[in-house]
Amino acid sequence: MKAPQIKKLKRAARRIKEKFSPRTLILLYHRVTELPTDPQLLTVTPAHFAEHLEVLQKYGQILSLRQLTLALQQGKLPDKTVVVTFDDGYADNFYHAKPLLEQYEIPATIFVAAGQIGQKSEFWWDELDRLFLQPGMLPDQGHLNIRGNTVKWEMGEAAHYDEQAFKTYRQWNITDNVDPSSRQKLYRLLFYEIRNLPNNERDEALASLQRWVGVDAVGRTSHHTLTKEELICLANSDFIEIGAHTVTHPILAALPLEKQATEIQQSKTSLESLLGFPVTSFSYPSGGRSDYMTATVTLTREAGFSSSCSAFAGYVYPHSDMFQLPRFVVRDWNKAEFSDRLVRWVNG
Repeated sequence: MKAPQIKKLKRAARRIKEKFSPRTLILLYHRVTELPTDPQLLTVTPAHFAEHLEVLQKYGQILSLRQLTLALQQGKLPDKTVVVTFDDGYADNFYHAKPLLEQYEIPATIFVAAGQIGQKSEFWWDELDRLFLQPGMLPDQGHLNIRGNTVKWEMGEAAHYDEQAFKTYRQWNITDNVDPSSRQKLYRLLFYEIRNLPNNERDEALASLQRWVGVDAVGRTSHHTLTKEELICLANSDFIEIGAHTVTHPILAALPLEKQATEIQQSKTSLESLLGFPVTSFSYPSGGRSDYMTATVTLTREAGFSSSCSAFAGYVYPHSDMFQLPRFVVRDWNKAEFSDRLVRWVNG
């Protein structure tokens, strides 16, 4: 039998085995708040999040990430269970998510980018939203030097972006197939140009853009990340576990291994120093299959974590790699849609 046929048979055998194996699904949230624009689709409103938790509470088979990790270690994975996680460490996790998680008694893990704690600047993708997708005036032309290449653009009619245009296009997001104005086109262009830069180059690019627009680096209060005090209060909740999410939220695969190791280890060390107890879980920034490498997985294991979460969709099975746990991304769905998706995911 030829090698391709053998691989095909192995894949088929694995699918059959997984069909009858216990499995868990991990949900991935980012923010619980209401915003005028959300180009990355990271936000779930408090009302919808409460509805999600109501559905999960009635479902009843909820695990914490720590419980899931222990079950995998012991080879006793319960079937059709659900785990709740958050990435990034926005302040609204404290103000909106925490009270609801405690009200519905649902455990969750919040992965925090350690270097962003207490900062007044926004995450870089939010900064692009602040600079380009809000109403106001922009210069007619601009350019940005990135790694020896000059990116140029012209704003045209969208240089003046009044309230009516803003209201018309505020629902636009990065998954849309059409960019309705040069504002959205520029956001998309610079998002992909900046995405893979290391932190220092990314900060330089953002500083150049801020000068071009004519604003300072202080971000919107609506987009603040957790302060030290808020993080400690979160960690003291009986329903919340804190995990690490690197220091500066880079795309790890774009960094040399030495810098990857520093981002991973220092995120753990910084959080442990602040909280006073071990931080045992980690999630890869962005977390797609191309956003980290096999060597990155080894680094998280060597750093002393017990588990790591990715961001590609899939189930956790008894044989799953505890350092590449897949997750299902949750969007701002109402109760009916979330319930429908949860049923389909659970019964997959």
